[in-house]
Amino acid sequence: MAQYRKTSDLPGTLPVFPLPGAMLFPRWELALNIFEPRYLNMFDDAMRGHRLIGMIQSMGGSRERPEIARVGCAGRITSYSETDDGRYIVTLTGICRFSAAREIAAATPYRQVAADWSAFAADLGPASEQGLPDRGDLMRALRTYICANGLQADWSAVEDAPMETLVHALAAGCPFSAVEKQALLEAGSLAERARTLIALMEMSVGGGASGPVQ
Repeated sequence: MAQYRKTSDLPGTLPVFPLPGAMLFPRWELALNIFEPRYLNMFDDAMRGHRLIGMIQSMGGSRERPEIARVGCAGRITSYSETDDGRYIVTLTGICRFSAAREIAAATPYRQVAADWSAFAADLGPASEQGLPDRGDLMRALRTYICANGLQADWSAVEDAPMETLVHALAAGCPFSAVEKQALLEAGSLAERARTLIALMEMSVGGGASGPVQ
């Protein structure tokens, strides 16, 4: 987004929403249904401030205070509505990944981290397609993966999607483990993410993964 041209435009402190399997990437949208009071509070505060939320995977530990991954992705609240029963229906648009340098002792009911953006400045520009694997290689891996795991896909949408959209949709929607999804998030470039995605699909063919491809 135009207001974020360099990492110094981003805040040093970021509220984080630990959630396993919910992936946000730069320039990718994530829809959320918010109902827990601490996260309602977090979104209220974000709407009054910089409108940024750090999505980060929980990696075990207690539900109340799970361990969090070392890298997440900040998203800007770009759609926000409230339901009659007090839930928030929110869309985040991915801005930039961050390293959770350290957790901040905050008085808020939600968690906050000191965000280090320095390794991910390239996220603020357009994605480079340099080095991308051949689209046909990705499609072959996907068809084999879908067939082997008894999944379904909207093939017309798959075939029409730009490469970045396709890679992010598959990375977010395929039922990979939290560790595998984290590897996709932390990939250094779109090309590296696409290659990692192909490798994960090929490795899982005999592994019995299951679940919907969204």
